[in-house]
Amino acid sequence: MSAGTVVRVPLHNIVVYAAVHANALDELGVLDKIVGVCESRYIKIPAVKERLSAGLIHDLGKSTSPNIEKMIDLGAEAIIASPFDNGSYGAVEKIGIPIIECADYMEADPLGRAEWIKFLGLFTGQSELADSLFRETEANYLKLKTLADTVATRPKLMTELKYGATWYVSGGESYMARIFKDAGADYLFRYLSGAGGVPLSFETVLEKAIHADIWLFTYNREEEMTYPAFRSDFASYDRFDTFRNRHIYRCNTNYALYYEEVPMHPDYLLAELIAIFHPHLLPEHTFRYFSPMRE
Repeated sequence: MSAGTVVRVPLHNIVVYAAVHANALDELGVLDKIVGVCESRYIKIPAVKERLSAGLIHDLGKSTSPNIEKMIDLGAEAIIASPFDNGSYGAVEKIGIPIIECADYMEADPLGRAEWIKFLGLFTGQSELADSLFRETEANYLKLKTLADTVATRPKLMTELKYGATWYVSGGESYMARIFKDAGADYLFRYLSGAGGVPLSFETVLEKAIHADIWLFTYNREEEMTYPAFRSDFASYDRFDTFRNRHIYRCNTNYALYYEEVPMHPDYLLAELIAIFHPHLLPEHTFRYFSPMRE
């Protein structure tokens, strides 16, 4: 019988592979315990960037092939990572540093995913704070959901963009489909099975969503997306009513901390979506992720 992996807590020297978990550790007040990160070029969290610049956090390169020697020099006690698709972490598995897998991204329930902050709290000596943060998130989310449950009509919603020949949308059992429903939208692709991304042709999306009321998408560029640039990317976007009626909202993840914050704070996104779908319910909302696309 295997003795398992021993992780002595609280951890003091942590390596983090994903920005979302670095952000969660920041909220738990233990950012000073992070000694190294991977994929630092994708990290936009101000406090982490500051510590990287000051040499207090070290860039360990790619998560698929991290700088193992540096990891050992830093005295890393554990690695916090999202499970890789192939189930292998490569050479890092052979150096004896425990790998703590956070599979929060597999959760289809927004509050189920947010609750993973309690898992991180166990390893950092911050269980009480983690519980408190989750309870606050849960209370906010349920209050907002109850507010959206009062709506009489639900706007027809389309999402995402075409990449190459394929347009990926979230399946009807997905995390995003759940949030869209809780925010009071009629998500037009809720009929698709599965909890992941579903590839569709442009023609399929056009047929289903040509008369949608609202279009949401995320993207990552230095410049802000505008209607002329949008049409320049793909001329047939202008065939949708949402384009003609100027009812498109975009989130530039090059600036917004969308992927870093939302997993542990689905209440932030839920409020944002309610303010878009039913602005009379949250007239004073300050947007942090999405904004109307401009001319």
